[in-house]
Amino acid sequence: MIDFAIDVQRREGRSAADSIYEACHMRFRPIMMTTMSALFGGLPLALGQGIGAELRQPLGIAIVGGLLFSQALTLYTTPVIYLYLDRLRAFLDRRRQGRRSSPAQASPSTSVAQT
Repeated sequence: MIDFAIDVQRREGRSAADSIYEACHMRFRPIMMTTMSALFGGLPLALGQGIGAELRQPLGIAIVGGLLFSQALTLYTTPVIYLYLDRLRAFLDRRRQGRRSSPAQASPSTSVAQT
């Protein structure tokens, strides 16, 4: 999602908010398909019955729960973090520009008193 947003932002010159919105829109389906395939692969472990199922069931529950939690966390926090980091980058760029454009001040140690 981030790679796609950076590519859109650089190639088309869009703002960070527009590019991450488009990235979320375009990448949601593939992300969900990958997560769902892994989740459905872990369901037989979580719901399994039979001999030895009590040993495998905690692993299945951890897989399914971890996938659900991490997917929700990723889908909500990735765009927010991307926008905050873009704002931080813009802030730091403004500070650097301000330092370059300000006149250089002579320090007292470099000035030579003439007699």
